[in-house]
Amino acid sequence: MQRWIIHVDMDAFFAAVEQRDDPALRGRPVVVGGVGPRGVVSTASYEARRFGVHSAMPMSEARRLCPHAVFMPGDHRKYTRVAGEIRAILAAFSPLVEPLSLDEAFLDASGMEWLYKDPKDIAAAIKAKIRDELALTASAGVAPNKFLAKLASDWGKPDGLVVVRHDEIAAFLRAMPVSRLWGAGEKTVALLKGIGINTIGQLADADEVILRRHFGQQAGEMRRLARGEDDRPVVPEHEPKSIGNEVTFDEDLRSRDDIGTCLLALSQKVGRRLRQAGYAGRTVTVKIRFGSFRTITRSRTLGEATLLGDTIYETAQAIMADIELAEGVRLLGVTLSNLQVYGSQTSLFATDDDKKLKASVAVDHLKDKFGEGAITRGRLMPKKEK
Repeated sequence: MQRWIIHVDMDAFFAAVEQRDDPALRGRPVVVGGVGPRGVVSTASYEARRFGVHSAMPMSEARRLCPHAVFMPGDHRKYTRVAGEIRAILAAFSPLVEPLSLDEAFLDASGMEWLYKDPKDIAAAIKAKIRDELALTASAGVAPNKFLAKLASDWGKPDGLVVVRHDEIAAFLRAMPVSRLWGAGEKTVALLKGIGINTIGQLADADEVILRRHFGQQAGEMRRLARGEDDRPVVPEHEPKSIGNEVTFDEDLRSRDDIGTCLLALSQKVGRRLRQAGYAGRTVTVKIRFGSFRTITRSRTLGEATLLGDTIYETAQAIMADIELAEGVRLLGVTLSNLQVYGSQTSLFATDDDKKLKASVAVDHLKDKFGEGAITRGRLMPKKEK
């Protein structure tokens, strides 16, 4: 039985959802992301991409390149809901669906010849169902493994469908730039180019001794990918390794009181996300990026796992107390890791935290019903409302 993997990737997902829901935005450049002066682009419509706007770009740069675009903060609750509808469609085609993010996923379509004559037909049917039911377009790549399928879906964007068959792998990869190699960051690409390797084909043919001299144990995996070899299975569910939130400020924070207020807000958000996901965690990590862009992280591990925002905040504050603030703070983040399924944390119910947990769950229910602003702490209220 031949192995067939399909990678489905929504086209300009956040922007496309906004254009779908507001006819006035169709055909116009739309940029979704942080709208503040230090915001970052999450998604740009293809109309905006023609002007050089792309994801992860500073929003200030996007405004310079495309000043007539519509800039939006986005609605992640809506995008999450639509992503759920997309995953329901994918699940109807294969029991093996591995989401990578809200807007992309892998499917294992191996052994489905009795339903479809060609795996391309499965990808075409998925694209058609997403278009007909959700009025959105997706690109799909069909190939013998994950690496090739993801490359193929990206190669045909937007609204593309690219198939790489088993006897086409070498030809498909040969001329591709090494920047397309899975996991190859800027430093790796620069090193490869520094030794004269500019394409994936050149990497596949490179001397492994030379590669090991520059990349160590990573060299073997790089050559396997360059030859189109990737035996990773499609894993239907990934347990999260950490749950966190971070925020970039329009102006650097210098007051410890302001920093503490932000840590409280972040900790409460992390606690709520933990309870929604059904996890508790033991290791609290605070991330600080200063005005100079110097970034540090500091962690503390608790004796027992928690999913309480108050406990996370108290630990984050203790971490922050040991950090010297010689300059303003540009970004703050709070993350909980060392996670375990909440149901296994039975000791939590035997402590004084039981009442706090019940109160937190009650607040969660109110926010679910009436919105995030339904109830909040006085310290977190905007000054005007206070």
